[in-house]
Amino acid sequence: MSALVIILIVVAVIAVPVIFVIGVYNGLVKLRNRYKNAFAQIDVQLKRRHELIPNLVETAKAFMQHERETLEAVIQARNAATQAREHANPGDGASMTQLANAEAGLGGTLGRLFALSESYPELRSNQNMLQLQEELTSTESKVAFSRQSYNDAVMHFNNKLEMFPSNIIANMFNFVPATMFEVSDESERDSVRVEF
Repeated sequence: MSALVIILIVVAVIAVPVIFVIGVYNGLVKLRNRYKNAFAQIDVQLKRRHELIPNLVETAKAFMQHERETLEAVIQARNAATQAREHANPGDGASMTQLANAEAGLGGTLGRLFALSESYPELRSNQNMLQLQEELTSTESKVAFSRQSYNDAVMHFNNKLEMFPSNIIANMFNFVPATMFEVSDESERDSVRVEF
């Protein structure tokens, strides 16, 4: 055999595994960036939701003077959810659980506010409240869609981390599983009712 053939064989034996590792690594990075982008979309919608709530409370406050405790609970839950959203990291399971729990708490207090608002016909017919209701309903739909997209991206990433041979490359480069954005209580699966 000539020296050139031997050199080509050696280069091929080295190059093929290196190219394979690079390809798998780049695929994992692409999937990780996809779920991080999907989480950014959730973040945008949650921020919008959190920004609507003070307007909702202010509008309701004019009609619901005797429901101060409920209105304050909504603001406290909104502040907790905002703080959890600001500290959420899709690569950190604890912060994602904290975000899901804070959002569940916010949903619960909003549900109580909407239930109480049924007793105030003037509030239900207020134009500003109707507009806020429409915006909040739209935002809730966008949050749900963004959450689904995020969870799909996380599932694809986590599948790649667990499947052979990409799991070997993932372990070599310390890729860690991402955390789904899931509800932690069955009662949270019910949608927030925003009807007045």
